[in-house]
Amino acid sequence: MMKKLGAILTAVLVLLLPLLATAEQAEQKAAYTLDRVVVLSRHNIRSPLTGSGSLLDDITPHTWFSWTSGASELSLKGAVLETILGQYFRLWLEDEGLIPGNWHPDEQEVRFYANAKQRTQATARYFSAGLLPVSVVPVEMHGPYDTMDEIFTPCLHFVSDAYVQAALDEIAAGGGENGMAGYSEQMKDAIALLMDVTDMNDSAAYQSGQYGDLLQGETVVSLELGKEPSMSGPGKIAVSVADALKFQYYEEPDPLKAAFGHELTRDDWLTICSIVENYGATLFTTPLVAVNVAHPLLQELKSELEQDDRVFSYFCGHDSNLSSVLAALNADSYTLPNTLEKKTPIGGKLTFERYLDADGEAWYAVSIIYQSTEQLLGCTQLTLENPPMKEAISFTGIRANEDGLIAESDLLNRFQEALDAYDLLTQEYADTEDDAETEKAA
Repeated sequence: MMKKLGAILTAVLVLLLPLLATAEQAEQKAAYTLDRVVVLSRHNIRSPLTGSGSLLDDITPHTWFSWTSGASELSLKGAVLETILGQYFRLWLEDEGLIPGNWHPDEQEVRFYANAKQRTQATARYFSAGLLPVSVVPVEMHGPYDTMDEIFTPCLHFVSDAYVQAALDEIAAGGGENGMAGYSEQMKDAIALLMDVTDMNDSAAYQSGQYGDLLQGETVVSLELGKEPSMSGPGKIAVSVADALKFQYYEEPDPLKAAFGHELTRDDWLTICSIVENYGATLFTTPLVAVNVAHPLLQELKSELEQDDRVFSYFCGHDSNLSSVLAALNADSYTLPNTLEKKTPIGGKLTFERYLDADGEAWYAVSIIYQSTEQLLGCTQLTLENPPMKEAISFTGIRANEDGLIAESDLLNRFQEALDAYDLLTQEYADTEDDAETEKAA
């Protein structure tokens, strides 16, 4: 009898717990009012960075997916997915009471600003169409079309001999005792899988010696003033091929065709995508590099967070922008679930949500919002009942309150610390007065 009663009580608790959790969430939500949202987005699905007749055609005997856009441009599927995200944000912000239905914002209430590349400008426009279906808002472009805007270009704004050596040492330390060779060792299995999936050994270019074994040779990192940190050698080739294969998987409905006839597991795809993510982490997330390349964007974001008349802001750039900004702000380590890209997924949005409590004090929730792999593959319609993925971001040394929010003053101070870190490195690593002048000119 007691066992039966215990089973009944357990069943009742199972039914009640979700209701209690929902009530608690509703109570927490009622304690805060959403006041403003600033978004830093990565563009959505694009075609490979290089077109026909490039390395991609030569390095495999197979034919790639028939891309729906020119090299490096937003694809038709990427456009659909970004519109879906915009539609979800509209539902969410209306539900929060931040915006009314069919909102016609005043000019100062919204801001859309994207890098001048086609894929970022197009991403911003499709998102705005989903968010504001009956209102046309301009998308800022600060530079000639299809070029890199200086705000979004993750280039080095200060360089000296001492700085380069210190930054390279910091990068190499990530490879362990073997330095840069350690990176190659870490990626060995992933690159071997990539070579197998593309049947690279059967390509004419490989057999002629045009491209050697990607498991051999030295990978070198280059740091130059006014340029993005770059990598040369077999590692860079592997990144280009893995990048294209990943986007082929997103675009090709038949997973067997996406893998050139090979049967791959989800873990296999994760392994291939890790090649690209490791590349980005190596070049853009070490502290000395992150505060350098992200400096202009950090200034722009901090200024935007301080705009009292703004309701919604949307910046669109690249994975390197998200990764360097998060690294410069000293975000805690995180791994995103239900996605092949564990740090900066395609179309992912770093969101800064400003809330006001009952006393008018400002608090922030910082998150990454993104479509899961299944939502990407299926172009799944997103609703409040079927939302995208959302992962909270925390920061080393910043304590959240009992509701998981951080004080506005702490967030803005962290931005200022990241900006000050850049000024400090220009002082610490200035070799000569000429170096300082070079940095100012840049």
